[in-house]
Amino acid sequence: MALFLLRGRFFTRRTVTRRATSAAQLHCSSVASGRQRVNGVDLYYEQTGRGKHAVLLLPGALGCTRTDFGPQLKSLNKERYTVVGWDPRGYGQSRPPDRDFPPDFFERDAKDAVDLMKALGFGKFSLLGWSDGGITAMIAAARHPHVISKMVVWGANAFVSQQDLKLYNAVRDVSKWSAKMRKPMEDVYGAEAFAKTWEAWGDGVAQYAERPEGSICLELLPLISCPTFIIHGEKDPMVPSFHPQCLLKHIKGSRLHLMPEGKHNIHMRYADEFNKLVEDFLEDN
Repeated sequence: MALFLLRGRFFTRRTVTRRATSAAQLHCSSVASGRQRVNGVDLYYEQTGRGKHAVLLLPGALGCTRTDFGPQLKSLNKERYTVVGWDPRGYGQSRPPDRDFPPDFFERDAKDAVDLMKALGFGKFSLLGWSDGGITAMIAAARHPHVISKMVVWGANAFVSQQDLKLYNAVRDVSKWSAKMRKPMEDVYGAEAFAKTWEAWGDGVAQYAERPEGSICLELLPLISCPTFIIHGEKDPMVPSFHPQCLLKHIKGSRLHLMPEGKHNIHMRYADEFNKLVEDFLEDN
């Protein structure tokens, strides 16, 4: 199966070509947007719904709220939830600054995410994190347990193995992608900035493989105390099944749901089923 990258991580050819357009089509006109100064950066965010339960959407690598979360911004229950999507610093419309990947970039994103929600007036909220956004969510939940109500993660990993590195390296050079595959990313960043940022992301993630056990946040998983729902597509080509099993083992009281036909972008490919799973979990007492 031919693999290609987009905002979260990696997708089949059919998925990539329709991702940005489908997300834009699903984007709801009732979504308000703005920028909030947080930790020295103007962070772009979008907000919809008027429910008492606040939910933050955390996008994948190089991702932004409109491209990664169209079905959730449109269809999550607006009476029950206030849904906030954001572009992490250096991604999407949260530029400048240009994105960089220091050794603590996931920790930095986690702090930005929590501080953004506080600045927007949310004292407690839940997290929905996809891929890199799932890593950010786990760190935020571990570091800020008193403000996180619940957490849903999918396509995420707490460590980088040698198998993971091989998968990342196989798609590092974007000049080897077809023009059609590059276009959605280039529409957001421009061709040169996209190639540069993607290569920098690869270097940034590779840093973790040099740590003991390849840890990104392994040591933080036992500190997560909020109810946690892990969803995994059993056909995800870039997140082997040992990653969700690791999360299930080390996050106390977590639960795992497997989607037999799901790949990496289960929240888009199976949006209705995914949204129902999420809402049922968020409502479960």
